[in-house]
Amino acid sequence: MNAVRKQRLMIIVGVVVGLGIATGLLLFALTQNINLFYTPQQIAAGEAPVGANMRVGGLVVPGSVIRNNETLDVSFDLTDGQGTFSVHYHGILPDLFREGQGIVANGVLVAADRFEAEEVLAKHDEEYMPPEVQDALEKAGHPGANADDASNKGEPKGGAGVYTRGYKADGQH
Repeated sequence: MNAVRKQRLMIIVGVVVGLGIATGLLLFALTQNINLFYTPQQIAAGEAPVGANMRVGGLVVPGSVIRNNETLDVSFDLTDGQGTFSVHYHGILPDLFREGQGIVANGVLVAADRFEAEEVLAKHDEEYMPPEVQDALEKAGHPGANADDASNKGEPKGGAGVYTRGYKADGQH
């Protein structure tokens, strides 16, 4: 093999190795940032991987909110009517957070029935519900899933995620 061919072969091998390393690093970064959505039913059934980052959503069980008066620790149960698990959060909850309402939490499932939330998101108004929570509640047959009632006044069914600065179609808050 002459020197020119050997040099070209080394350049091609170097480029292929470089592309392989770059692709591997890209795939590793993407798998670390995947944030899948799970319902309480899926978590209770053991379908969610323990230790993985994920989003969970459902309704806060009335009477389950426990606040620590000395710290910002809060725990509450989340349900979709079919499954229930405990959510623990350290921080200030959104102003719209309350019992019986739909929420989405981002965090890590640390045990089969315990979720450590890093962020808790509450719904915007009476008609809004995150699309994933709406679908999960409808599949579970939960009565809180029916967002298509007379108060919608032609607005999209709760799962559309449309929010118009806090005003309903009739101009009221």
